[in-house]
Amino acid sequence: MNPSAAHVQRQLQRVPFDACPLCGGGTATEIVKVGCTDHPLYHPMLSSQISWLACDRCDHVFTDGYFADRDLEVVFSRGHANQLPSATAGRAQLADDRAVAARIIDKVAAVRGLPSGRWLDVGAGAGALLATAREYGYDVLGLDRRRAVVDGLCALGFDVRACDLTDLPETGFAVISFADVLEHMPFPRDALREAHRRLAEHGTLFVSMPDRESFLWSRLDAAGTNPYWSELEHVHNFGRRGLYRLLREEGFEPIRHGISERYVACMEVVAVRQPRQVP
Repeated sequence: MNPSAAHVQRQLQRVPFDACPLCGGGTATEIVKVGCTDHPLYHPMLSSQISWLACDRCDHVFTDGYFADRDLEVVFSRGHANQLPSATAGRAQLADDRAVAARIIDKVAAVRGLPSGRWLDVGAGAGALLATAREYGYDVLGLDRRRAVVDGLCALGFDVRACDLTDLPETGFAVISFADVLEHMPFPRDALREAHRRLAEHGTLFVSMPDRESFLWSRLDAAGTNPYWSELEHVHNFGRRGLYRLLREEGFEPIRHGISERYVACMEVVAVRQPRQVP
């Protein structure tokens, strides 16, 4: 077998969505297709292009498919430096990360009051939010699918687990954070339902992600420099209106909106758990 044939056989393809992952609409229109081989995390086993669709019913923007669990090991085999805990990170970067995390916790505190209770950080990454929340007085727990993250943060004394939210037995959290994570999940509605089930009554949800309705997003598009269309790990491009609608449908009331300091053209939302409306 020649090398090129072996490469084709081993290429990982996305699992197609049967319907819009937010509203269940059955039809969607392709709006852009981009190459992703220049992405720093690109792996030859992955497809060289990403196709983005817009739902004909709700206008949500999502990729034409997602990676199955068995293929995520390849996707997660690499990571950006700011996604991984590192003992070699520069002091200035560590200070910047901690300052940004502190401002996130302050925004949460502006909604819920004094920091107390248990904080669950879904997608712990380099651990800045987890570590800073602990300094503020929270009892912290992290989840991450990258083994390097779990091993690195556990070595530093944090409770971090390599599992999905659906596999977590604990409930009664004061805060759950999805800091630039929800857009990675094929079915974010399911994740929010799990978060609602695990939050304490009137618990607080923190969400940050790119905002395709932001002014800066439109300028990046106009300049042809928008990095989110070629982001390998992203499955969704939310706008503020779509995110708010989804949060309310899943039992959360958005209370505070802000501009993210972590990445360009991103939003931050603090929401409060409400009783779910049973039809």
